[in-house]
This record gives sequence, C-alpha cells and structure tokens, in this order.
Amino acid sequence: MKRKDILGIKDLTRSEITEILNTAKSMRESLVAGERLPVMHGKNVATLFYENSTRTKNSFELAAKNLGATTTSISVATSSVQKGESLVDTGKTLDALRTDVIILRHPIAGAPRLLADNVKASVVNAGDGFNEHPSQALLDAMTALRHFSSLAGLKIVIVGDILHSRVARSDTHCFTKLGAEVTVCAPYTLLPDGFESLGARVETDLDKALDGANIVMPLRIQRERMLGGYFSSLEEYRAYYGITEKRLRFCAAGAIVMHPAPINREAEIAGDVADGPMSVIEEQVTNGVAVRMAMLQLLTIKG
Repeated sequence: MKRKDILGIKDLTRSEITEILNTAKSMRESLVAGERLPVMHGKNVATLFYENSTRTKNSFELAAKNLGATTTSISVATSSVQKGESLVDTGKTLDALRTDVIILRHPIAGAPRLLADNVKASVVNAGDGFNEHPSQALLDAMTALRHFSSLAGLKIVIVGDILHSRVARSDTHCFTKLGAEVTVCAPYTLLPDGFESLGARVETDLDKALDGANIVMPLRIQRERMLGGYFSSLEEYRAYYGITEKRLRFCAAGAIVMHPAPINREAEIAGDVADGPMSVIEEQVTNGVAVRMAMLQLLTIKG
C-alpha cells in the first residue's frame, strides 16, 4: 500500500481493500495460533481517542503489540487538550515524540484528514463524527468473506439508526466496492438524504428489506442521540425494526447476522438472535484485531 493514511473506505480502491483483507487473512491465522509477528519492532503507535471506545481502541492497541510495536494511549481527559491544545498541535507533539502511526477517534467529521495533512505520522481514522469508520467496515467484510466465497451479488441489509451511523456509511462504501447489493432500512426519521448516491437501496419496510438477505446488520440504537423524537418509544422501534428470529425467516438460507457492537439486547436485536447460530458478532471482534494488524503493517512496512 502506497498511501500514507487510511482515512475512509471512500478513499480506498477495490484493490487496496482486497490487499488489506488478504493480509488480514494471514494475520488471523497467526493470531489464532498465538504467534506474534515482530515486523513493527521499533515502531511507535499512539491511540488518540476523543470519544469513548472499548473494542476499537483495545483492538488497535492489541494489533500493534502483536506486531511488536510500542503503544502509547493518550487520555484526552487528562492531556493538554483540556488546557486548550488543538488537535494539530497534539499531533505535532506526537510527531516530535517520533510516533509512526496515530489512531484517531474524534466527534467531528473530517478531523482525521485535518490531522493527516499536518503531521508526518500515518493517521488511521478510528471513527470521525457521522462520517466514516473504515476499520469496522474492513472487519465486517472480512467476516462476511469467511462465510461466503465472494461478496459479489450478496444482499446485505443494514438496519436502524442510519442517520447517525458512520458504520453504515463505511460499510456501504466497502460492500458495494466488493460487488454486494446494500439495502439500508430505517424509519424515515433515521434515514438521511442521499444514501442512494453511495450505492445503497433505501427501504422503510423491514420485512421487505430482509427478503432474500444474506447478511443482516442491525445498528445500535444510540440512546444518547434519541432525545430528538426519532421514534415514539423503544417498544415501537422494536416492533417494527427489531431483529428477531421470526423476522429472520425472510432471509436466504445460510444467512448470518452481524453487529458493530455494543449491542442493546431486546432493542435493535433480540438476545436469542445475538447468541444464536446465525450470529457472528464475537467472530467480528477477533477479525477486528487481524484487520487492524493488516492496516498497521501495510502503512508502516513499505516495499
């Protein structure tokens, strides 16, 4: 990979996505075997998270350590950010500390690009506002490819809070570039304008959307953002858009259920579905480490 940064799936070509996924496949084999690959020995990776995270942050840190890198976790709550230091100045400080890769999560869309344009280190977007979450999309694609030989022609349904979801945007970019047919489904209040331009079909009837689906991905109901009256009650949402075993009967044979997590049981997804035979949610977590190992190696090991 020749690029310096990974800021979004929108920026990546199909060949670059495939390169990451192929590398991640071998990384997963080493990960499962308990092997460490010290190819990043002497490299420094910093995680800079302006929003809370469990899976993404720990996954990137574990990925870096598995490759032999030194990791630094910047706690924004106790850093100079609280004294008014700008994102760019924080980045320049990390440059001065000879940081090779900065993993950034930020509530403002475009922040990773701003940082990348002003630092020498490679920048990886770990989620920026409602814009993108590229590593999540890549691990979702990797998970799908472990169950289907190809994504070409597969029907993928993303259900829920599309309006606030960076995952929905990155997944739509990724899956369509790999040849899948993506449908986003939600009540009108949670459907942003222009999703068709990303290559997705838009639907408000969940049963119709699930007809023949190969992959179903409910999104977390972001309760912290639901004060705007996007639906009348959680019970109403669950009745019309909750993923249940009964609803999954509309899917194609061999269908799987994914979720970017954390999940709200009995809200966007029933507990028996999350823990059921169609669920690959825990597998996504393991694949996340492999994908992030691949991203870090490809950005730092040239030639």
